[in-house]
Amino acid sequence: MSPALLLKGFEVELFTGRPSGENVGVASQVAQELPGFVTEPDRRNLEYITEPEASYDRIEEALLQPRRTLRQWLAPQGLTLLPGSTLSLGDSERFERSDPTNPYHSLIESTYGTRVVTASVHINLGLTDPELLFAAVRLIRCEAALLLSLSASSPFIGGQLSGQHSQRWQQFPLTPEHVPLFINHRHYIEWVEEQLASGAMRNERHLWTSVRPNGPERPYSLNRLELRICDLVTDPADLMAITVFLELRVMALIEQQTRLDPLCSSELSLAELATLADQNDAAASQTSLEARLNHWQDGRSIRCRDWILELLESMEPLAESLGLLERLQPIRTLLKQGNQAMRWLDVHSQGHSISALLRDGAIAMEQQELVAHGESAALG
Repeated sequence: MSPALLLKGFEVELFTGRPSGENVGVASQVAQELPGFVTEPDRRNLEYITEPEASYDRIEEALLQPRRTLRQWLAPQGLTLLPGSTLSLGDSERFERSDPTNPYHSLIESTYGTRVVTASVHINLGLTDPELLFAAVRLIRCEAALLLSLSASSPFIGGQLSGQHSQRWQQFPLTPEHVPLFINHRHYIEWVEEQLASGAMRNERHLWTSVRPNGPERPYSLNRLELRICDLVTDPADLMAITVFLELRVMALIEQQTRLDPLCSSELSLAELATLADQNDAAASQTSLEARLNHWQDGRSIRCRDWILELLESMEPLAESLGLLERLQPIRTLLKQGNQAMRWLDVHSQGHSISALLRDGAIAMEQQELVAHGESAALG
């Protein structure tokens, strides 16, 4: 019998702006007038969170419905939703506060500035067994670079080429600077308490890393894995495929924990694995699918694209048994045609402006929402 699908949810950060690609901040007004939206410290981006769902059809609709609602609110003001994960145009050094009276926002601005003004999508998978949760956090931490490479969408900053495929991940302040691979829940609790006591973390949410355990009362009560490394993926088919890839990887771990848990099956120490994972993430932020990475099993060098293809072929039988093979197929398209950053860079090299790319990307976002809505309505 096939395993049951896990609960899934998304935390989505979006930029708002003009169709020509310039960011315009309206987060405070949106949060006041539209239920479900919350501000980020900078008013040019905002966030919404989906309720957990196991079904991919339902979670896709939960992902897109807030975008449609927000788009309707923006349209009379001549504004739209913008693709990409960084401030691609305009002044990327100026912080625009969404709430000048919020002391936490003051802390963020003074400590990090516009390094944190990015858009992304965090993918949450429900895991309530602590042993499985921390095994999954270890595995996905060691493979997070693959997921960043599939999602990379931030090659521009301030109207210029950034030199990165994911400028967002390159600039975002990893906090604390060094995060270990946690042996178990007790290790995680003790480490977080130490960071809070030393001031390295300001609160229990101030753990900004590629993947982390999450739950209603961190670090004590946990119920999910949160993948934080992905850039904003605007195409719902691509995001569903990346989520399927992640979920199938965790399902394989559940069935083969001894073989797939780096704690059990790596030739490297946990300290070496933490360094390897961070170095892989940095390499993926630069050249994504073309990056040379080091495999967590033995440290061998492997091209990112080849590693993803190996895993894709290994998981397709399970995907087929779960009825998810079609949902997974956009991964092959991404490997063949490149991620959003790679496609943008290719077109930009042919003479197209950043503004034109953002304009076309914003139009594509709206069309994808309409197509998905038509399909869901037909199914309903």
